[in-house]
Amino acid sequence: MKAKAEAEVESFLAMLAAQRGAAANTLAAYRRDLVGAAEVIGPLAAATRADITHLGEAWIDLAPSSLARKASALRQFYGFLVDEGIRADDPSPALPRPRLHRPLPRLLGHEEIAALFRAAEDDAAGGTPEGLRMLAFLELLYGSGLRATELVALPLASVPRDAPFLTIVGKGSVQRMVPISGRAARALADWLVARGKGGRFVFPSPRGGHLSRVRLFQLLRDLALRAGLDPEKVSPHVLRHAFATHLLEGGADLRVLQTLLGHADIATTQIYTHVDSARLVTLVNQRHPLARG
Repeated sequence: MKAKAEAEVESFLAMLAAQRGAAANTLAAYRRDLVGAAEVIGPLAAATRADITHLGEAWIDLAPSSLARKASALRQFYGFLVDEGIRADDPSPALPRPRLHRPLPRLLGHEEIAALFRAAEDDAAGGTPEGLRMLAFLELLYGSGLRATELVALPLASVPRDAPFLTIVGKGSVQRMVPISGRAARALADWLVARGKGGRFVFPSPRGGHLSRVRLFQLLRDLALRAGLDPEKVSPHVLRHAFATHLLEGGADLRVLQTLLGHADIATTQIYTHVDSARLVTLVNQRHPLARG
């Protein structure tokens, strides 16, 4: 039974990889959650509703976010078993459904962003490869809203010769075109000259391949210290949030922002609307026909 259960989990993971383009990190997380559940209740494919209820009891001390993640993995797994005809019933309704309050993104203000750019531009003015690379990082994270994984794994082939766009392959292997500003294009061009030749990634690692997300995170925190900011406030994801927030403040349409960020669902993008409530109130008061009455 154990071997069969493992085979079913592997078949589920193979489906996620093939049909949904799930990344390696995502597949590893699903595997950990499913294997962990099997350690509590035994073979998952044979689990009853009573077993699933017991699983919820075993998870009672988990944080709501962890509980929600594990429950989601089980629901998708059992949905797969039903779709494939491996099970006739779905026991996952017995799983707990924790209430999640989605945290608001940490924000950097315009002055904090300006301080980061001043520090990066001062470093780049020295002409060192490290300084030029850091400025290119900042321009693409804040100027184009790239995810950390998209930035570090950016292939040279994605950099255009004359068009002001990058070709990005995001989550689920979905491709999108991301505009880059003139200043970002100049920073990127300067870095590519300093980078030299060899390798297929824009930001190569000294050991081959591309720079890691962990290293990018460390470099940004070092930059924050040089800019006089709290390094705990600065990360690639926070810069992506700042990109989205400041575009909305400037009047960008939410659907356009969804496209730029590479969100499959507009609901994911809507988390940013809270930061722009004052502008929306002003817009209604000034533009709605009744406001003129």
